Amino acid sequence: MVTRVIDGDTVEVNINGKLRTVRYIGIDTPETKHPSKTVECFGPEASRFNEELVAGRQVLLEKDMTDKDRYGRLLRYLWIEGVGLVNQKLVENGYARVSTYPPDVKSEALLIAAEASAKAEGKGLWGACSEPRPINNGKGVVGTGHVGDNCSPAYPTLCLQSQSQDLDCLDIKAFNFLVLQPDPHRLDGDGDGIGCER
Repeated sequence: MVTRVIDGDTVEVNINGKLRTVRYIGIDTPETKHPSKTVECFGPEASRFNEELVAGRQVLLEKDMTDKDRYGRLLRYLWIEGVGLVNQKLVENGYARVSTYPPDVKSEALLIAAEASAKAEGKGLWGACSEPRPINNGKGVVGTGHVGDNCSPAYPTLCLQSQSQDLDCLDIKAFNFLVLQPDPHRLDGDGDGIGCER
């Protein structure tokens, strides 16, 4: 039984009365809880999707070759009756990337095919998380990638200076990026957490 969803690719389960943390094999979702990383584009959405799939559900855990990772988490594929392989569902809907580590590659071909399909259709993170491009247009937009000292934490995948003049989507030439509140430049007009949507 899944007792808690930790993030997009990690859950806590009850196995015969003992709580164990399970890390999904073969996939990686954007970070939401990493101690040294900012919340990554589409991380909150991946966590929510995972929660909708597995929270409070009975799951079948399938082992590959390795039992646990270096953090003591069980490494497993998760199956749910009527849903199928949860690892695959996350990838095919664009909430996770394929990330396999030999010898745990039993489902690698299946996951790679699911990722290719999600990419081709621009699903989830493949459509929402454009690769940031370095920009400097004289309006305080510089570089991209990670939040730096002068970057607003409201835009974790871009570096938009907090104190720069007001910017709009034409100024920054980026689209479909994560926006956290408050949104100082008002780039998320409909309040859904995605800025400059196309």
